[in-house]
Amino acid sequence: MKNLYRFLASSDHSVARAVRDVRRQVRGFTLPAPRPIVVPMRMAFEAAREVYYFGARVLVCEPHFKSHCARYGKGVRTGNFIHFIQGQGDIVLGDDVVLDGKINIVFAARFSDRPTLRIGDNTGIGHDCRIIVGKSVSIGKHCRIAGSVYILDSSGHPSDPEARKRGLPPADNEVRPVVIEDNVWLGARSMIFPGVTIGEGSVVSAGSIVMADVPPYTVVAGNPARRVASLRTESPPAEPGAIRAGARGNLADDAGRRSLEGRAS
Repeated sequence: MKNLYRFLASSDHSVARAVRDVRRQVRGFTLPAPRPIVVPMRMAFEAAREVYYFGARVLVCEPHFKSHCARYGKGVRTGNFIHFIQGQGDIVLGDDVVLDGKINIVFAARFSDRPTLRIGDNTGIGHDCRIIVGKSVSIGKHCRIAGSVYILDSSGHPSDPEARKRGLPPADNEVRPVVIEDNVWLGARSMIFPGVTIGEGSVVSAGSIVMADVPPYTVVAGNPARRVASLRTESPPAEPGAIRAGARGNLADDAGRRSLEGRAS
């Protein structure tokens, strides 16, 4: 069989050339697509697809997900996939939460009687996200979490080499709650490590690995993630007695901007 295939693929014999010519014609065959015919066909297909997806979402996917929730608010919606939820824990959702695509939620009950995932009002979570909850993961209101984001409050294995070799679970102090405050945007494929708090209004750039707290209204990027910009052009009014500290902070920001401008030029 190999010899025949090689003969047909590479031989200069007339039979081999004829077979190769027929193959090229078959692979290159196409039909015209007159719009009066193909446009109604496309519209019928898309309408049938929307009806199918609507039924799958409303009758199967959303009821399945809501059955896992301890509490959920008004307008909670899912996509057209059944989310993959492992282990036992509490899912508490606010109003108008959207969990799109397929999301993997893993509860590790060995660290807490009821590990808890909380998601606030008007937050959206994209396809292919993975959330691991050993104790607590809290996501605030109006957050935007892009696809393939990984949030974990436990790494799943102990950092101590001997404990890891023996197959032991992480120590209790290695399982640290994650807090994502209101109006945070997590870019695609970013990763949020145990114990991290991401401040209100902040942005985590795509692909970033966040291993330390992010101050409010800050843009971070990189591996490990570092501050690259501030989303506040003016500092909030200073407390009495804190003017000097605020002035020093503004001077430091100005110096940092001048340094970045100098490197860019």
